[in-house]
Amino acid sequence: MKIGISSFVWVSPYTADHIDILYKAKDYGYDVMEIAVEDVASIDVKQLKKVAQRIGLDLSVSGAFGTERDISSEHSAYRKIGLSYIKDCIQIANELESPIFGGPLYAAVGKTRLVTKEQKELERNFCLENLLEATQYAKEQGIVLALEPLNRFETDMINTVEQALELINQIDDPHLKILLDTFHANIEEKSILKSIHLLGDKLAHVQGNENDRGTPGTGQVDWSGIRDALNEIGYQGSVILETFGSPSKELARAASIWRPLAESSDILARDGANFYTEIFKNNPLQL
Repeated sequence: MKIGISSFVWVSPYTADHIDILYKAKDYGYDVMEIAVEDVASIDVKQLKKVAQRIGLDLSVSGAFGTERDISSEHSAYRKIGLSYIKDCIQIANELESPIFGGPLYAAVGKTRLVTKEQKELERNFCLENLLEATQYAKEQGIVLALEPLNRFETDMINTVEQALELINQIDDPHLKILLDTFHANIEEKSILKSIHLLGDKLAHVQGNENDRGTPGTGQVDWSGIRDALNEIGYQGSVILETFGSPSKELARAASIWRPLAESSDILARDGANFYTEIFKNNPLQL
């Protein structure tokens, strides 16, 4: 099992000026650098690929979904922008040889309302229409879309693994699977371990985060249980640390980050790598 870290740990948004964090990730012992694409135009694909290949670091790609990138929005312009953004990120993933493009593909982060059954159905249909087209494009590019449930404070659409499975099963394509973020799952799932088993081969990607989004191993998440459950379902992907060291104002508001999560981004990255190495590499399975 490979371990990785998100660019969000150091910067928001990631740009070509931040290429140094790839060297940091490699030095700390990570196998994968996950690039959070907040601004498509700021991503220098050739630079990223060149540096990653030279230092022996794999790449993965995740997305950031604001109001104007909402494929379930009532506003047709936002749906169009959202689908175009997803396709751009799929293309970036293809060029970077990332096996997945992940995130809350279905709606804008922070879209939380109590709406009627009819409104929910309308938004779901908009989502499915665009998600189907995105999945077909991902298939053409050889990329798997990894749809991420978020906690109830960040979305009113998909909070649980069961809800995510119900949505992707309506499209029923192997290029549309699920991303499990242990921070969100710690809030919404009755049992993260049972949720992993429920996902089985529909699990495409894992973002392994502590219950407070701080340093892994310092909180309440059952890491050894998660490791064993992932091995039991034959998970072959990565476990990525995705937390926020220096969030932008927009990101801080969306993720409700109001205080430092560690002494520094570098310390968080270093300690996270050490913990992940011990859990997922030095002790890969305990039954």
